[in-house]
Amino acid sequence: MQNMFSFDHISHATLPTRHGEFVAYAFRECATNNDPGHECLEHLALVRGDVQNASDVLVRVHSECLTGDVFGSRRCDCGEQLDLALQRVAEAGRGVVIYMRGHEGRAIGLVNKIAAYAQQDEGLDTVEANLAIGQPIDARRYDAAAEILRHLGVKSIRLLSNNPRKASELNALGIVVSEQLPHETASHAQNHHYLSTKRDRMGHLLDLPLGVVAADAVQTDPASRDPHDPLA
Repeated sequence: MQNMFSFDHISHATLPTRHGEFVAYAFRECATNNDPGHECLEHLALVRGDVQNASDVLVRVHSECLTGDVFGSRRCDCGEQLDLALQRVAEAGRGVVIYMRGHEGRAIGLVNKIAAYAQQDEGLDTVEANLAIGQPIDARRYDAAAEILRHLGVKSIRLLSNNPRKASELNALGIVVSEQLPHETASHAQNHHYLSTKRDRMGHLLDLPLGVVAADAVQTDPASRDPHDPLA
């Protein structure tokens, strides 16, 4: 595959977190084919331990999600997944968490994601909602993630992901995925239908363990519930 972007390591520095200290590597990816929808993006890799020339490195490739990662949105599991990834890498003593900018809403952008949320409020699932506003179901690319792993000198990875497509695309980009490890957090009332749609319609490997649903449940008229909702 011919890369249609330039890619540069800009800088790196220590980053203390509540999960301990990481080294944060900053990268810049810029389109070289004048694609207006793909200009310069800045990605971050948080590295724990020595990963140079290492095999079977624990890796999370995390898609940017402002609503979940920053505001703690209960509509998805992104914030919980990011926190869990940092915890798992810290506990392992070696690994990489790659934070992919430009992946908001599976790469449809923040404004479009909120528009898709409005469609979900009207009863569509996450797949139908994207299509209803004229956007692809999933437009994410993993070229930059592959370049980051090559820059760090990682030989093979144990991928923290429930999405088989992510593993297959990284493999196709030359990254050896020696193992795909489940990376699931407990679902709850507000995101269970969203996650079940990802499992049933997008092939994500999810068991969907329920959290304390009673404490999170939104009181609604049973007659108004979606009959396809697993919680209905």
